[in-house]
Amino acid sequence: MKDKVFVVGDVHGQITMFKQLLDYWKPDKEQLILIGDLGDRGENPKDCFELAKELVEDHGAICLRGNHEEMLLDFLNNPKYSAPTYEMNGGMVTIQTFLETETEKYDSVELAASMLAKVPWLKPFIESLPLTYEWEDYVFVHAGVDLTLDDWRDSRKRDYVWIREGFYDQPNHTGKTFVFGHTVTAMLHNEQYNTDIWQSGDGKIGIDGGAVYGGTIHGLVLDKKGIVDHYKIDNKGYAFSEYLRRGL
Repeated sequence: MKDKVFVVGDVHGQITMFKQLLDYWKPDKEQLILIGDLGDRGENPKDCFELAKELVEDHGAICLRGNHEEMLLDFLNNPKYSAPTYEMNGGMVTIQTFLETETEKYDSVELAASMLAKVPWLKPFIESLPLTYEWEDYVFVHAGVDLTLDDWRDSRKRDYVWIREGFYDQPNHTGKTFVFGHTVTAMLHNEQYNTDIWQSGDGKIGIDGGAVYGGTIHGLVLDKKGIVDHYKIDNKGYAFSEYLRRGL
């Protein structure tokens, strides 16, 4: 096992920023961890999923399941019911990049069937993604855990990919350091334009810099003692204030 990890925040289709950040990763020394939310919105979700799959299969990367992977899985399994929620959260951008067609021409059942036929590896890949990854005294998780429980391991599966309140706003007495994405750091800082990483002071580190909304994609290098290096790629092509207007 390597003695350092390199953890990447929410990508959301920003393939150029994703690749630029990976230039800082040292594969021979650092275990790569992707915190989830590879697609939906952004420049090219398809390329982000394909790159993540390659990193997992060929380089031993750990890719966690985020709420957007969960929504895509729900769409593939039950498109008629799940399509409105997935579409509202940017999912049609992912579908369009995989199918290379305008989604307005087809209904949700047809789109899901086309995805399963054209991209047969995608559903099993998402299903294989773990909800958490533990290393030393760290827990890597997309959204967080329920810190109101006596044992955080009793968190619901949904909490790992969706929780906000009940995690970041609760004291952490677990002895673990939780590294997470999902909740954009500007919200955690309570500063509209502050996209830097967020540290709670009691073992919670937020790394979703809102890259797809003109924010930042973060890469943290951690060893047993704490943060060793911090790399970031800023997105200058989108007004970050749009995050507050357009949702998750």
